[in-house]
Amino acid sequence: MKIAVLGAAGGIGQPLSLLLKNQLPAGSELALYDVNPVVPGVAADLSHIPTPVKVTGHGKDALGEALSGADIVVVPAGVPRKPGMTRDDLFNVNAGIVRDLARAGAEACPQVCWLIITNPVNSTVPIAAETLRQAGVYDRRKVFGVTTLDVIRANTFVAEAKGLDPRDLDVRVIGGHSGNTILPLLSQIPGVSFSDEEARALTARIQNAGTEVVEAKAGAGSATLSMAEAALRFTLAVLRGLEGEESVMCSYVQVDGMPTEFFATPVRLGRGGVEEILPYGELSALERELYEAMLPTLEANIEKGLAFARQGG
Repeated sequence: MKIAVLGAAGGIGQPLSLLLKNQLPAGSELALYDVNPVVPGVAADLSHIPTPVKVTGHGKDALGEALSGADIVVVPAGVPRKPGMTRDDLFNVNAGIVRDLARAGAEACPQVCWLIITNPVNSTVPIAAETLRQAGVYDRRKVFGVTTLDVIRANTFVAEAKGLDPRDLDVRVIGGHSGNTILPLLSQIPGVSFSDEEARALTARIQNAGTEVVEAKAGAGSATLSMAEAALRFTLAVLRGLEGEESVMCSYVQVDGMPTEFFATPVRLGRGGVEEILPYGELSALERELYEAMLPTLEANIEKGLAFARQGG
């Protein structure tokens, strides 16, 4: 299959492309696109790694070429967060980037699976969906917000707190992908229990983990390496699904029967992308409190994205 990485020369794009070069199935093609003129060099660099994955580099005037024939498009393009910035502060720049990439993809690869990393995901996924809808090619089963970073952070922090192997955990994280919209379902972890005080503190750490990284990097960037690993995991799961190997992952997708039009929830991945949106189970009293508190923020994020796309940016 062909996987296009849009924003491949950036802080997430480069490590993600390296991971994909090493782990994509033999015979895959990795198309790297970026407006940064170093992208041909990134592609040349990766092409020297001895794996049976073809790598091509595409500059700012070759977006259509990068997208043509793609099965999966992964979008880390955009500006990163800096100290003091929220994901919403990124909106004005990144919203236009996602809209323009979706417009190009609607023409070059209308049936592709879109994996949106660009923040704020709560808004950029609705932007991509509405842009594709306007172009007449929207398939709600194939537009994903990549929230896997919240899951792997939850796995790591729970393991640290309870002395477990994080590889044995798969914490469900629902809602959205910023601040209080991130809701880890700590009450559903088999064999693990927390007091309300412990659960509240751990939930807050998971919600603010991105800020933890931004501050630790002292203005030099945001979460890139962990995000690349998270994106790799989700990309491979989608790819395996397209090839017939189903799995369940949490992702931010369009939903029915929930309080908001888009929501991060467990989904069953398969040949059509999202084969089934799964229930997220019973919430504890604390989780229900946090769930109700986050809905206004999530709804506002979604409406902001949809309004941007409907107004043509």
